[in-house]
Amino acid sequence: MGTLLTVLIIIASVLLVLVVLMQNPKGGGLSTDFGSAHQMGGVKQTNDFIEKTTWSLAGVIAVLSIVMTLMYHEPVIVPQQDDAATEQQAPADNSGEGAVQE
Repeated sequence: MGTLLTVLIIIASVLLVLVVLMQNPKGGGLSTDFGSAHQMGGVKQTNDFIEKTTWSLAGVIAVLSIVMTLMYHEPVIVPQQDDAATEQQAPADNSGEGAVQE
């Protein structure tokens, strides 16, 4: 399952890079690269599609990353108070007791 999620994150990341590279910072974007796109969809619709795709891919990457974090999160084991109390009450080492000192 983790491998599948990792592959999906990598694919979404590559697609996100490609979509961002298609954008033109001056607002032309995909519609200026392809002449027929202006006739079919227009500049506004093409830019809306690219913007929605960018945000969708970013959201997919974020959600998949959170899911993987929750799946592989190892809980921190906190020692119980009973264990700590028994360690403090344990008797000291009495191996030298009973030996005769001269």
